[in-house]
Amino acid sequence: MSDAKTGKSETEHIEKSETEWRKELSPQQYRVLREKGTEAPFTGQYWNEHAEGVYRCAACGNPLFDASTKFESGSGWPSFYEPIASERVDTEQDRSHFMVRTEVHCARCGGHLGHIFDDGPQPTGLRYCINSASLDLDKDAK
Repeated sequence: MSDAKTGKSETEHIEKSETEWRKELSPQQYRVLREKGTEAPFTGQYWNEHAEGVYRCAACGNPLFDASTKFESGSGWPSFYEPIASERVDTEQDRSHFMVRTEVHCARCGGHLGHIFDDGPQPTGLRYCINSASLDLDKDAK
C-alpha cells in the first residue's frame, strides 16, 4: 500500500538530505524531527486533541498511532499506549540530559517522535509520549 503524501510504501525507508528536510518541514518540525528537540508541555497542537483518526509522521506520512489508543497522561504531550503496528516505529536508548530513556522514532524516515515509558494504561502498560510537531492528524483515516 502506498501513502498519498509521498507515494512511497508504508514500510519503504525514506532518505533525504538535511537541506531537503529543512525545505519541507517547519522550523519547529525540523527541530523536533531532525534535531531530536522537544516542544514545551501543554503547548503542542495535539496534546488536548480528542478527534478520531490516524496520527501520521509529519515528515513522511507514515501512519503511526490510531486516535483510539490516545489517552490523557497528564504529561502535556500526546500519549498513546501502542502504535498502529510495531514495525511503524523504532526505538533506541537515549542517554541525553543525564537520563536513560527510550527514544521513539519513525521507522520510515528516522524522524524523532518522542520517548516511550512503562507507566501507561493497559492493555500494554506503555506510554508513547510524542511531540505534536512530529505528527499530523488525518481525521479522514480509519
